[in-house]
Amino acid sequence: MMSDQSKRNKVSHGLLGNYRYLCKKSMTIRAMESAVVRKKQDVNATSNRRRKKKKRTRSLCEPLEANALMKKARLVEPNPDSTLDSAPEPDHHSVMAVLRDSWEVDSGFSESSPPASGRSSPCLGPSSLAASVVALDCEMVGTGPGGRCSALGRCSIVDYHGNVLYDKYVRPCQPVTDFRTPWSGIRRHHLHNAVPFAQAQEEILAILEGKVVVGHSIYNDFEALNMDHPSHMVRDTSTTQHLRRLAGFPHGRRSSLKLLANKLLDRRIQAGRRGHCSVEDAQAALDLYKLVQGAWEQEMERRLGDEPTARSSDHYMQDEFWPDEVLTDSL
Repeated sequence: MMSDQSKRNKVSHGLLGNYRYLCKKSMTIRAMESAVVRKKQDVNATSNRRRKKKKRTRSLCEPLEANALMKKARLVEPNPDSTLDSAPEPDHHSVMAVLRDSWEVDSGFSESSPPASGRSSPCLGPSSLAASVVALDCEMVGTGPGGRCSALGRCSIVDYHGNVLYDKYVRPCQPVTDFRTPWSGIRRHHLHNAVPFAQAQEEILAILEGKVVVGHSIYNDFEALNMDHPSHMVRDTSTTQHLRRLAGFPHGRRSSLKLLANKLLDRRIQAGRRGHCSVEDAQAALDLYKLVQGAWEQEMERRLGDEPTARSSDHYMQDEFWPDEVLTDSL
């Protein structure tokens, strides 16, 4: 009988001990959760105080910056009637000019800043057109037996407004056997004092560097110049679908510059017996480009956006990505 009673007491004490243990543990867990919540609240309060302090500092600095800009505006446009006793009030246009100048310098989006990709943007804004676009046209003469080999005889480059940047006759490296005058407009006397090919090539490369080059069947001109130009910086009016659609020509048809100029510009070029004029042809190609410039540049921007950049995979060629056995064998 006594043994049963002692067993009952032990069981009750064990249950009571377990209950106390569980209560103590739950209280500990609640205390830890409360501490975590308080810590988060303290962090949020600290960040809010910092944010408010930064905002107050910025609001205090703005009047100082405005005063500095106002002083700069006074220096930019001084009033000739001002005296030492009375300082002139800067007008609204002066202040806005100074603010705009400071934004262009500080924002990182001024024209002098290179694009993030390291490559010139093909989508041209109005401000960069005059400096970024040129049009090129070349006239060829024949060299070799029967004049079958084409060589550069004249090169013309015009800017975005059609002004002539370069127009020179070029003396080929090989003797000219066919001047192709009905097409090139070049005669023997034109090449007497012509520029040597090597010199002309160097001068033309300097002009075209970093420019968007417009032309008709322009890769023939690049071949005659013995030069390459980045494909995303070339606008060939003989291959674009935008001009073909505008003229109503069927898909896949490649039209001549003469036909496109007559159809879309109402302009007669390459007429008469004197042959082609490379300045006139370059200006015609440029004006055709301007007709569809917006759609063309947007298409080029989309096309470049879809192309994977080489830089994304170049870093895998570094030594850290090569297997150890390959590096060991190369030593």
